[in-house]
Amino acid sequence: MRVVALTCSNTEIVCALGAADWLVGVDNHSDHPGEVVSHLPRVGPDLDIDVDAVAALKPDLVLASLTVPGHERIVERLARAKLPFIAPEPKSLEDVYDDILTIGRNLGLVERAEALVAEMRDELDRPAPPSGARVLVEWWPKPVIAPGRDSWVTALLTIAGAENPLAERPVKSTPLTDDEVLALRPDAVVISWCGVRPEKYRPDVVLRRAAWQSLELV
Repeated sequence: MRVVALTCSNTEIVCALGAADWLVGVDNHSDHPGEVVSHLPRVGPDLDIDVDAVAALKPDLVLASLTVPGHERIVERLARAKLPFIAPEPKSLEDVYDDILTIGRNLGLVERAEALVAEMRDELDRPAPPSGARVLVEWWPKPVIAPGRDSWVTALLTIAGAENPLAERPVKSTPLTDDEVLALRPDAVVISWCGVRPEKYRPDVVLRRAAWQSLELV
């Protein structure tokens, strides 16, 4: 089977299912496993996929996504090009499990997908004792964008013994003003800037914000 993955998560799911050899193209951001993606054709960043380049790879299946605003435009282009695709939209951790199973079914790897989900459940269904730590996960620095209740991040923080200070806000993610962050009083900030390579993360961008200087984390 010839598979093109248009997000890092889809690339890694295919590899975790033992089907790395089926990948014939990936998005520009996919960087793991390095030995797999280093030699594969790139078809553009996840929000600006070159659909003609995808079509030229003659995929049997394209793994798209609807996780970030703007992905729907890519999905529309894939549909117009009449390419075979699926576009998961995982919000919760349970959705992530379901998407692994869906991808596994589409690849004919049902048993491996079920085994992978079982492995993940075994690892993650043992949460750490609650610490009370309020951790703000920063998906973008300007404006500050962070995940809310309807995000797998909230579940992962709970498993880690922490809490999402936005856990009660019924959104996947939301921009935040400085006043809102001060009211949330996070104990820590985790930089997780979408589409930015970790080596380009700059903690000083967080620490130098004038309005944040009263926060203990600074």
